[in-house]
Amino acid sequence: MANLFIIAAPSGCGKTSLVKALLESPKKLAVSVSHTTRKARKGEANGKNYHFVSKTTFDEMIINNDFLEYAEVFGNMYGTKRSHINEKLDANIDIILEIDWQGARQVRKNMPDAISIFILPPSKKILLQRLIDRGQDDDETISKRMENSEREMSHYDEFDYLIINNQFDSALNDLKTIIDDFGNDIKNIELSLENQLLRHRYLVKELI
Repeated sequence: MANLFIIAAPSGCGKTSLVKALLESPKKLAVSVSHTTRKARKGEANGKNYHFVSKTTFDEMIINNDFLEYAEVFGNMYGTKRSHINEKLDANIDIILEIDWQGARQVRKNMPDAISIFILPPSKKILLQRLIDRGQDDDETISKRMENSEREMSHYDEFDYLIINNQFDSALNDLKTIIDDFGNDIKNIELSLENQLLRHRYLVKELI
């Protein structure tokens, strides 16, 4: 039986890099390609990074109930096409959704069996530095992203599992462990939200 994994994190927490590395593993995995109304950035390809569509097209898809989830982020719309998810699951392929907490909440409502994972940074200082190091945004945008990240982090407790991305390889191993365990019909206890909060309670307190 295939599983749907929700992976959410604030900007700068390394979610995209972790998922990219995860897909290089031999395990049969797919990542859902979202639809968005934002413009493509340099190096992004339509259909690979996102399905880039007009606001009119996106609105029509909402009316037609095409989305499993959708949300507005920084003035742009993002959504996951329902049929794409169902096709992969029917083909017995585990699928990963990279979405924010708003989308995750909708998916959990529509697909209660989905496994949700939230990624946190090791500190606010490191998160800010990561946003700066990406070199994608000006100072004003970085400041807004930081504010938004702090709001997003407050929703960590809505998820099943919690990963702290301090060291990339360690965080990647945690992700693989969760996914592999479910493939073997095991629910990982060590990385569960409850146990991670006991282990990292001071860090979470500082972040939130």
